[in-house]
Amino acid sequence: MIGSGIMAERLSGGNVAIALLANTLATVGGLYVLIEVFGPVSGAHFNPAVSAVMAMRGALPKAALLPYVAAQLVGAMLGAWLAHAMFDLAILQFSTHVRGGTGQWIAEAVATAGLLLFILRAPAGRAAAMVASYIGAAYWFTASTSFANPAAAFGRMFSDSFAGIAPASVAGFVVAQFGGALIGLGIHRALATPRAGHANVVSGETGAVEST
Repeated sequence: MIGSGIMAERLSGGNVAIALLANTLATVGGLYVLIEVFGPVSGAHFNPAVSAVMAMRGALPKAALLPYVAAQLVGAMLGAWLAHAMFDLAILQFSTHVRGGTGQWIAEAVATAGLLLFILRAPAGRAAAMVASYIGAAYWFTASTSFANPAAAFGRMFSDSFAGIAPASVAGFVVAQFGGALIGLGIHRALATPRAGHANVVSGETGAVEST
């Protein structure tokens, strides 16, 4: 997100729509590949809200939740620093992009609820494509450009770039994201039981597909 945002900002000539489109396409492609590669290894958990829901459902051992979240947060921060290094920017920086307000928080709740719903109900083998496509679409139909991930919000506060978010804005996003995750879980439970043949990529058991 950060690296593609920096490149898009440099090449778009000030056209924010073009920059957002480039950022979206890079995120969709990168997310799809990451889920495919790391799904068989760890369930492709990049998102603390998703991991928390999976732990609630018993799809992730509760003892693994805190190590997973720690890895997600540290990875997000290191990713921001790596992007800065690649583009010859100051490694250590904080975002000054203030993002907030009721509309932004509603958007984050909607984005995260949709993400959880698609993860939980994706047919076996289709989670990567569905999640990547959904996030790409949500970049454009949500007011917040769909962070949908507390680790992403955390990591992006370490970058004063196109994709950054001011530290003071992060808490509101995180609360909305965890709230949205619970909403997504509630919708999933309200719908019919997943069809037979849905497999958990971590455990291989029949049930909801876990991917990110």
